[in-house]
Amino acid sequence: MKKSILKIAFISSLALFSITSAIAQDKKDDLGRVAVTAWVPDQIEGMPTTARQSLANKLTQIINKNGVASSSFNSRFVLTANIIVATKDLTATAPPMQAYTLDVNLYIGDGFDGTLFASTSVQVKGVGQNETKAYMQALNNIKPENPELAAFVQKGKQKIVEYYNSKCDFIIKEANTLATQNKYEEAIFKLTSVPDACAECYDKAIKAVGPMYQKMIDRDCKLKLAEASNIWAANQSMDAADQAGAILSSIEPQSSCYGEVKALNSKIAARVKEIDAREWKYILKDQEQKSEMIKAYRDVGVAYGNGQPKSITYNVRGWW
Repeated sequence: MKKSILKIAFISSLALFSITSAIAQDKKDDLGRVAVTAWVPDQIEGMPTTARQSLANKLTQIINKNGVASSSFNSRFVLTANIIVATKDLTATAPPMQAYTLDVNLYIGDGFDGTLFASTSVQVKGVGQNETKAYMQALNNIKPENPELAAFVQKGKQKIVEYYNSKCDFIIKEANTLATQNKYEEAIFKLTSVPDACAECYDKAIKAVGPMYQKMIDRDCKLKLAEASNIWAANQSMDAADQAGAILSSIEPQSSCYGEVKALNSKIAARVKEIDAREWKYILKDQEQKSEMIKAYRDVGVAYGNGQPKSITYNVRGWW
């Protein structure tokens, strides 16, 4: 009996580890996957206001279920929908219920230049005590794993890959122009948006990011070092040490002025020990490996993307 319990516990632990590892791997893989934004237009004729979020959630599920990453910011590529109420009836039940049939037309394309890549349509039905509940139930009957939807998403994904492959040199040129204007974060965002499914363009983009990232962290190092130095010079107290330490510990070790950062850090640490007879809690960053550098590039891009306006109107004229 005891062996059986131990065996069950071991299998359960192994299963939990496998699930956790798979989730972690999915999150890691999202960094380089083709990214699409789920977008619901402001006006869809006949759609209750409360159904907007349900539709947005359903579009996100369709993206995530079919090998594409749901973008947390407004990417140029969108999955959107238009809904037509095909039928609206009262049931012969007591009490009578609202019955809806919806034609849900789905589109994937470039929302910046207005190019449609793929489209499909599904028909769903819903019944509810009122119009809103019937509409919501119909939306709930959209199945993200539907083979037709999977084929639709794959077609859109292929068109996105083709876009990056055909526009690669132009994307890199645009990024270089931004970098010359000291807009390093935007330039890095543009280059790290190239998915690794576009192997050749992805390699070119990552290679182009390196010098931009170096210039950015060199700039940040000088600014942060000056700020920390001024704080420490003004008042060599524990409070000043903590303020300066928080700044120094955020500086990237690959930056050109990192030797000065370490020197100031050592000076503050020695003084802290004199003042308080304890070790200083602020530790400088370690040198990063190549794989960590690529993640650092992407972190800059993601931070820039997340800082962009959350509300945007895409160009989908002519899609429906």
